Amino acid sequence: MTALLSADGLSKSYGDLVALDDVSLSIREGEVFALIGPNGAGKTTLVRALTGTTDPASGSISVFGAGPEEVDTGRLGVLPQDFSPPDRLTARELLRYYAGLYDDPLDPEDVLATVGLSDSGETWYENLSGGQQRRVCLGSALVNDPDLLFLDEPTTGIDPAGRRTVAERVETLAAGGTTVLLTTHDMAEAEALADRVGLLADGELVAVGTPTELLAEHGGESRLEIDLDDGEEAAVTALEEHGFDATTTRQGIAVHGIEPTEIGSVVDALERDEHDYTSLTWREPTLEDVYMTLAGAEEQGFVDRGPAPTSPERSVPAGGERR
Repeated sequence: MTALLSADGLSKSYGDLVALDDVSLSIREGEVFALIGPNGAGKTTLVRALTGTTDPASGSISVFGAGPEEVDTGRLGVLPQDFSPPDRLTARELLRYYAGLYDDPLDPEDVLATVGLSDSGETWYENLSGGQQRRVCLGSALVNDPDLLFLDEPTTGIDPAGRRTVAERVETLAAGGTTVLLTTHDMAEAEALADRVGLLADGELVAVGTPTELLAEHGGESRLEIDLDDGEEAAVTALEEHGFDATTTRQGIAVHGIEPTEIGSVVDALERDEHDYTSLTWREPTLEDVYMTLAGAEEQGFVDRGPAPTSPERSVPAGGERR
């Protein structure tokens, strides 16, 4: 299938800071693509480049078969990471304003309902909670019914119920053919929503694949985690003598390379050698394991790239209409 959005060899620097380093990707129509990575890894810069609000130093971009500057902005929805609409407008007034920028928008009342704010439509933006404010911003990116939706950290500051609302909306949009690119720090969100995931680290796209593919290649194996009162080293030695592959962890020990049906045998081995444990946890690898494997050093603070610089070149409000 032909890519709806593609980038080839994008590079961008801010002084000595390399924000993007030869990044290439393609996204298909109707696909949900999640971009993950540490703070300062280049995610927001990549979104800005793809939406035409910053120019890469090198590389090419195609959106709907044209360059970002040639695209009908009515086909785009953009929710920036930082977006501050007027405080003294109500949620309803804000969505009506953004709807007025387009020839054939969605009904603002329907959008209010979609983002779960029907009962708060008359509340000034400044008096909404942080999560409600973020929902208004999301609504402004949806009001033109975009074909391609960019969501930069869409659930920041939103409570669990709001996160579910956003997730359900993204799933509905994708099912209807909308293409979605979202950035997130929530690995569970990326794993649940995305058809494919790309991981940026230090400006480079270090891995791309379905969550299943990334888990298989980088997630590691399932394991049994055991919390002990003490004696981790002795317990590991005892399990190894019984033929198990065990290692110490920060919480206790882990037993690798076994199936759930073998847990009873591990327990028998511990009890036989009188090693007391407080809990047993069977742990399947998650996207967070992939994340820490591929970007762990940077995420743990060994590489501090700082926040992405703000580009002065162009700006796009949440709905995608350039000012």
